[in-house]
Amino acid sequence: MSHLPEKLWSKCLEVIKDNISEASYNTWFVPIIPLQYEKNIFVLQVPSQFFVEYIEEKYIDLLRMTLYRVVGNGTRLEYRVLIDQTTGTGTRIPSEGNEKKPGSVATPSNYISPYHKPRLPEIDPQLNPSYNFNNLIEGKSNKLARTAGISIANEPGKTIFNPLFVYGQSGVGKTHLANAIGVMTKQLHPEKRVLYVSSNTFQIQYTDAVRSNSVNDFLNFYQTIDVLIVDDIQELAGKTATQNTFFHLFNHLHQTGKQLVLTSDRSPLVLVGLEQRLLTRFKWGLSAEIEKPDFELRKAILENKIYRDGLEISEEVVDYIAHNVTDNVRDLEGTLVSLLAHSTLANIAIDLKLTEKVVSRIVSITPRINTVEKIRDVVCDYFSLSVDAISTKSRKREVVQARQIAMYLSKQMTKNSLSSIGSLIGQRDHATVLHACKIVGDLMEIDKNFRNSVREIEEKLKG
Repeated sequence: MSHLPEKLWSKCLEVIKDNISEASYNTWFVPIIPLQYEKNIFVLQVPSQFFVEYIEEKYIDLLRMTLYRVVGNGTRLEYRVLIDQTTGTGTRIPSEGNEKKPGSVATPSNYISPYHKPRLPEIDPQLNPSYNFNNLIEGKSNKLARTAGISIANEPGKTIFNPLFVYGQSGVGKTHLANAIGVMTKQLHPEKRVLYVSSNTFQIQYTDAVRSNSVNDFLNFYQTIDVLIVDDIQELAGKTATQNTFFHLFNHLHQTGKQLVLTSDRSPLVLVGLEQRLLTRFKWGLSAEIEKPDFELRKAILENKIYRDGLEISEEVVDYIAHNVTDNVRDLEGTLVSLLAHSTLANIAIDLKLTEKVVSRIVSITPRINTVEKIRDVVCDYFSLSVDAISTKSRKREVVQARQIAMYLSKQMTKNSLSSIGSLIGQRDHATVLHACKIVGDLMEIDKNFRNSVREIEEKLKG
C-alpha cells in the first residue's frame, strides 16, 4: 500500500502531461511529491505557498478532473507546504477546489509563515508567472544579467547585486528577466513580500496618495516589501516629487537589506531627467546590459518556442527568421505567431515561401549582398583604405584587420568558397581565410569596440 500514492500520481501525471505545455508541466507538476492517499484524501507535497496559489488559480479544474478520473469521484485534495528543508516540517492546506463541507472553510490566508512578519497580510506580487527562467534562454547578450538574477532569487538582499540595474533596448527581455527574478524568489522564499511595479503605476499610486492625503500609508506599504522590482525607471524622468519619494524608499529598503531590481531603456550613465543622487544609487550594485540577441540566441529562442508549442518547422525556416528578424525577442515570437495564423487560416504548410512573405511584413528585408568584391569595398571604405592596400603584403595592423574582417564577412554573407574569397581579397589561400575568420570571431567575443565595428559594417552591407 505504501507505493499507492506514487502509482496514482504517476497515472495522474500522464493525463496532465497531455493537456499542458512541457514548460508548464516541468515548472508546476514535476516538483510535486505524492505523500499519502487515505480516506479519500490525496496529499501532495509542494515546495511553497506560491505553488499552491498558482496551481489553485490556473490548474485546479484540470487537477480535480484528473483525480476524479484516476482515483475516483469525491477525492479530496490537500497540499503539504514544505516550510523547513532540513527538518522536513510543513503545513497542510486543503484545496479550495474541494467541495466545501459545512463549517469548514479552506483558504490560503490560514497559512502563517513561521519566519517573517506574521501579521502582514499576503500581497499579490503582480508577477507574470509565464515570464520565468525556464523560458528565458541564455545567450551571450543576456548572460551577465540572467546569472545575477538567479543569484538574487536564491538570496534576495544578500548578494552584491543590490540594486540590480538592467538596461537595454525595447524587446530584448528586461521585463521577462525582472518577472523571472520575482517568480523564482516566491518559489524559493514564499515568506518574502515581492512586488513588481511599473514606474508609471508607481507614479499614479503616489499621485493618488497625495490627493487622498494618504502618503504615509503609501510609504508604510512600500517599506514592508522585501524584493521591489521597478520596470522602466526612466519614466520617472522629470517627476521631481515622485523621485524624491522613491529616493527615500530606496534608502530605507537598501539599508534594511531588502532587494531592489530596476530596469531601464538606457544605462544610468546617460539617463537624463533623474536626480543625480538617484543615479548614484543606481550604480551601487550591478549595472547589466541586455544586448540585442545574436544569431545563436535568436535561433535558440525560436527552437525553444517551437518545441514548447508543439510545432513542426524546418531548420531552413528557423534559420531564415533568425537571420532576418534581428532587433528583439518580441519580433521573433510575433513572427512565429503570424506564421502559425497564416498557415492555419490558409491551410498551407509553413515553408520558406510563406516565411519570406510573413517576415517581410514584420521587418524590412533587403537583398543580401552576395559579392565578395562589394564586401571588400565597403570594408575598405569604412577603414579609409584603398582596395589596393589590402591586396598588398602589408602587415600594418589596420590593413591586416580590414583584410581579415572582409574575409570573415564574405564567409558569413556569400556562398563563395574559402579559396575564392582568398583569391579575391589579396590573393590569399583558403587556410589564410579560415585563420582570419577564427581571429575575427575570437576578437568579437572579447573586444566590444571591435564587435561594434564589425556590426556597423554589416548594417552598411544590409542597407
